[in-house]
Amino acid sequence: MKKSLIICLLLVSVVANAQTSQNLKLWYAQPSGNTWENALPIGNGRLGAMIYGNVEKEIIQLNEHTVWSGSPNRNDNPASLEALPEIRKMIFEGKHKEAENLANKAIITKKSHGQMFQPVGNLNLSFDGQEKYAAYRRELDIEKAISKTTYVVDGVNFTREAFASFADRIIVMRISANKIGAVSFTANYSSPHKKKALSVKNNDLQINGTTSDQDGIKGLVEFMGISRIKLNGGTISKTDTSLIIKGANSATIFISIASNFNNYNDISGDEEQRAASYLNKSYNKTYEALKSAHIAAYQKYFNRVKIDLGTTEASILPTDERLKNFRNTNDPQMVVLYYQFGRYLLISSSQPGGQAANLQGIWNRHLSPPWDSKYTININAEMNYWPAEKTNLSELHEPFLQMVKELSLTGQQTAKDMYGARGWMAHHNTDIWRATGAIDGAFWGMWTAGGGWVSQHLWEHYLYTGDKAFLASVYPALKGAALFYVDFLIEHPKYKWMVVNPGNSPENAPAAHGGSSLDAGVTMDNQIVFDVFNTAIRAAEILKKDAKFIDTLTLMRSKLPPMQIGKHNQLQEWLDDIDDPNDNHRHISHLYGLFPSNQISAYRTPELFAASKNTLLHRGDVSTGWSMGWKVNWWAKLQDGNHAYKLIQNQLTPIGNERGAGGTYNNLFDAHPPFQIDGNFGCTSGITEMLMQSSDGAVHLLPALPDVWPSGKISGLKAIGGFEIVEMQWKDAKLVKLVVKSNLGGNLRLRLPNKMKQNNGQAVKLATGENPNPFYFTNETAKPIVSQLSTIQVMDLKPTIVIDLATQIGKTYTFLAN
Repeated sequence: MKKSLIICLLLVSVVANAQTSQNLKLWYAQPSGNTWENALPIGNGRLGAMIYGNVEKEIIQLNEHTVWSGSPNRNDNPASLEALPEIRKMIFEGKHKEAENLANKAIITKKSHGQMFQPVGNLNLSFDGQEKYAAYRRELDIEKAISKTTYVVDGVNFTREAFASFADRIIVMRISANKIGAVSFTANYSSPHKKKALSVKNNDLQINGTTSDQDGIKGLVEFMGISRIKLNGGTISKTDTSLIIKGANSATIFISIASNFNNYNDISGDEEQRAASYLNKSYNKTYEALKSAHIAAYQKYFNRVKIDLGTTEASILPTDERLKNFRNTNDPQMVVLYYQFGRYLLISSSQPGGQAANLQGIWNRHLSPPWDSKYTININAEMNYWPAEKTNLSELHEPFLQMVKELSLTGQQTAKDMYGARGWMAHHNTDIWRATGAIDGAFWGMWTAGGGWVSQHLWEHYLYTGDKAFLASVYPALKGAALFYVDFLIEHPKYKWMVVNPGNSPENAPAAHGGSSLDAGVTMDNQIVFDVFNTAIRAAEILKKDAKFIDTLTLMRSKLPPMQIGKHNQLQEWLDDIDDPNDNHRHISHLYGLFPSNQISAYRTPELFAASKNTLLHRGDVSTGWSMGWKVNWWAKLQDGNHAYKLIQNQLTPIGNERGAGGTYNNLFDAHPPFQIDGNFGCTSGITEMLMQSSDGAVHLLPALPDVWPSGKISGLKAIGGFEIVEMQWKDAKLVKLVVKSNLGGNLRLRLPNKMKQNNGQAVKLATGENPNPFYFTNETAKPIVSQLSTIQVMDLKPTIVIDLATQIGKTYTFLAN
C-alpha cells in the first residue's frame, strides 16, 4: 500500500511537471561502464564531451570541432573530362556496368577519399575507495544542458555536475560532497593519437597532439587541451602526467581545447595561445557564475519551443527502461523528450562561427570513425539541419550555410576540371577541407547533385527569415549551382529530355542494370535540378538580376523529364519503369520531391501524392535509424499521423533488437547502426511536420496528428514567411486556440482541421486562388506520365478549411475554435 501511494505521488508530480519544466531529463540508475553509447553528450558547438558517469573510474571523452585528420587538399580527378563522353555513351546504350567500371578509373579520386573527424582523447578521473556505492543516479538535464551524477559512499553524498559552457567556450565539471574534505581523486589525460604529448605544467594538465595522416594527406592539425582544477580546501600535487587531489570540499575542473585550424585552407593558428586564453578568461569566475551564464546562453535557444503531448505513469521510469517499453506502452512524454533532445543536440553541436554538425554531430571516440564521421551530402548532412528553421533555431543553421558557401568556391574547380562546366558542384561527400571530388567508388560516388541539394538550404533560410541581404550574399552560390547544370545537362537520345548523365539514385541499383547504380535522368537528379533552377530564378527575380539567365533557366527547366508513375502504381525511381516492389532499400531518394522538396503535393499533384504512398509501402518501415527518421517526415507529408507515429515507435526501439535493424541507443543517440546523429534530427523534423507544415502554399496545422496525441499544445514553431506559432492548443484532435505572430507581414494563409474565429470578433476570410504572399509561391510541377498498366487512384484527404488574413509586421493574431 505504501509503495502504491509513493507511485501515485510520483505520477501526480510528473503530470504537474509536464506542464512546467516538461520533465526534460534523460536519467539512469546505473553507470555507463565502458559503453560509449551509454554516456551522455554535452557540447557548445566547439567542444563536445561524453560523460560516462562511472563512479570509481570516470571518463570524460573529449572532442573539438576542428580536430580532423589531414590538411588542406583537393581530390579532383582530371581524367574525368576526357572519359565523360564515353561514359555517357555507354549509359545511353544500356552498358551501365561498363560505364561504372570506367567511372571508377577516370572519375573516382586517386587522392584523398575524405578526411576523418577525430577525438582529442579522454580526461580520466580515478576515485579510490569508491567501488561500493549506493543511491546511484546520472542524468542529462536538456533544459539546462547540464550533466549530473550522484551517489553515496560510506554515508557521504557525492555530486558531479558538468556542462560545456556556451558563454565561456570551456567544459566545466564540479565535484562536491556533503562532508568536509571528502573529495579526493587523480586526473590524467589519455589519447588514441600516435603523435601526442601528455604533461603537467604549473599544475595544468596538458595534452598536445597532431592529427593523423590519411590517404596520403599529411595530418597537420595541431591541438592542445588544458585541464586546470580549482579547489575548495584540500591539496593538489602532481606527477609527470597526472594531478592528485586530496581532502577537498569541492573541486572544479576547467577544460579548454583549441587547434591551429583557421579555415579550410589556413591552419596557421596558435593552438596553445588559444587554449590558454579561453581558460584564463574563465578561471577566476565562480562556479555559480559560470553555470548561470551557461544556462542563460543555452536557454536563449532552447526555450523558444515548448511542447506538451500529455504524460502517463510510464514517464516515471529511467530513460533506458522507457526506451525498452516504448513500442508497447503509451508514453507521449517520451516523444517530447526525444523531440527536445534533437533540438538539444543541434544547439550543442552547431553554433555560429563553428563547424557544421557532422555525421556524429560533435561526438566521436574513434580515431578512424565509421564513414570518417564526415559530411555525407546525399542525405545525412542535410537531414542534420532539417529542424533548424522550423524549430526556431535559425541562427544555428549558419555553420552549415557557411560550409555551403565554401563548397561553392572549392567546387568551381571540380566543375571545370572534371566536367568542363561553369558554376560549382560537389559529389556525395565532403569534409572540413571542403573537398568536392568523387570518392569511395562509382556505385556511391558518381553522383553530381551534392552541391545542388545543399544549396537549397541557402534558399530555405531566406524563406524563413526574409533576409534579403543574406539572399544577396548567397546569390552567387545559388546561381553557380544552376550554372553547373546549364552546362552539364545533356539531351537524352530516346526521350529528348535534358538529363543528368552520369548520375545515380543514391546507393541503390535496379536489377535491370546488372547491379550498377549509374544511369541517366534518375528521378532524384531531375527533382534536384528542378529545385536548383527554381531557386536561382526566384532569387534573381527578387534581387532584380540576370534577366537573360532567368530566360535560360526557364527554357531548360521546361525540358526536364516529368515525374512518372509506373506499372506498380509507384513513383518511378528511374526513367524506365524498372522498380522492384520488393525492394526495401534504405534510400528512397526519389521521394525527395515529397520531402524535403514540395514538388509532390496532396492538393496540386494528387496522383504523384498517391504514387509516393505506394512507394513507401513497397519499401516498408523498418530500416536504418536515419532512414526511419526520413520516413517520419514522409508519412507526415502524406497526412497519415498514425503511420508516422509507427515509424517513431520503430525508431525508438533499443538497438540490438530482434529485428536486426536500426533504432536507438540507451543515451537516445540514433543507431544506423552504428551511431549517426542524422536520425535524431530527422525525427525531430518529422514530429514538427506532424503538427505543422508550411511548404505547400499555406501554414497547415495538425496535418498528421496521430490518435495517441488527441490533446496537446506547442509553442515557438517557425513557418515560412516569418510566421511564428506563439501558441497552438488542440483537444480531441481539434484546434481550440491558435496564436500567430507575423514577423514579416503579408498574407497569412492557414489550412485548419476545423472552423476557427478571431478572438477580436472579426470574421475570417476563406482563401481563394494562389497565396499572394511571395514567400509561399509554389512552382508548377509538370503533369506526370502514367504507365498504361497503372491503376493509380487519388487518395481521400481529411477535410480542411483554408483561410486568409492580411497581417502587419510585428503583430500577433489569435484564433479560437467556433
